Amino acid sequence: MQRNLDPIRKAGLERSCSAYGPSPRDWLRRAPAQPGFERIEAFFEGHAYDPHRHDTYAIGVTASGLQCFGYRGQHVASSTGQVIVVHPDERHDGHSGAPQGFRYHMLYLEPRLVRDALRGKAQGLPFVRHAVGDYPALRAALDPVFAGMEHRLEPLEHDQALLGVAEALLALDPSARREDVGASCAIAVERTREFLDARYDRVVASEELEAVTGLDRYALSRHFRARLGTSPYRYLTMRRLDRARELMRAGKALAEVAHASGFADQSHMTRQFKAAFGLPPGRWQALQKGSDATRRAG
Repeated sequence: MQRNLDPIRKAGLERSCSAYGPSPRDWLRRAPAQPGFERIEAFFEGHAYDPHRHDTYAIGVTASGLQCFGYRGQHVASSTGQVIVVHPDERHDGHSGAPQGFRYHMLYLEPRLVRDALRGKAQGLPFVRHAVGDYPALRAALDPVFAGMEHRLEPLEHDQALLGVAEALLALDPSARREDVGASCAIAVERTREFLDARYDRVVASEELEAVTGLDRYALSRHFRARLGTSPYRYLTMRRLDRARELMRAGKALAEVAHASGFADQSHMTRQFKAAFGLPPGRWQALQKGSDATRRAG
């Protein structure tokens, strides 16, 4: 959760009335709350924030327009597609640099979560020197964080997203790195794989995998990726999609397929399906029916 350190009145995000007043076209929406991991999307036409500071990382992407702010004695601007990294307890403000306003996504991430994710890999919290940049690896790590803002991240999805963001931050600050001497644990990874294979149709908590393997969730995720080339959550998602395709081939309705395959709802399944296969499930199912009809005619 984002917490202000300055005594500024806040309504949603920190904001005060400027000489121009708030625009009636400004808006903000939050994803479902998760401890230490707050996701927002917002639009501001002019003035956004007075100078303030908070005790979280603020890591985001400018979706459109020109997002400007004062930070560490400089005036900084983020254009469409660029990544922003504001560090805890660093004073900053915010306003639009163009008449059409700006829209952005932001993750407010508690430092303790970054510390836990990088345990054994970093000697301190990463500090990104430049607040705005293209940062392709960090942008790639943020994309799944901001996809499906209407949904609460599942436990394994949350851990995967957190680890991706933390490791991308560390890559931008090599001075914080500590040599990681941990080796891949084959037995733990195989136990995890078997556990996920048997439980694809429900939410799996990170604590369950820790109990099964004896490893903490972040070490397990690194070992899992080293041996299987993907994360536990991605592996679980693909097993769900395997089941979904099986049911779709059998002609089941998509809403029924989503429920039986362990997805939150049909829209959740559709998003994951398109990301994995490049087609929405309805289109994929129609193509299967067309293929079956062709074979029968032949």
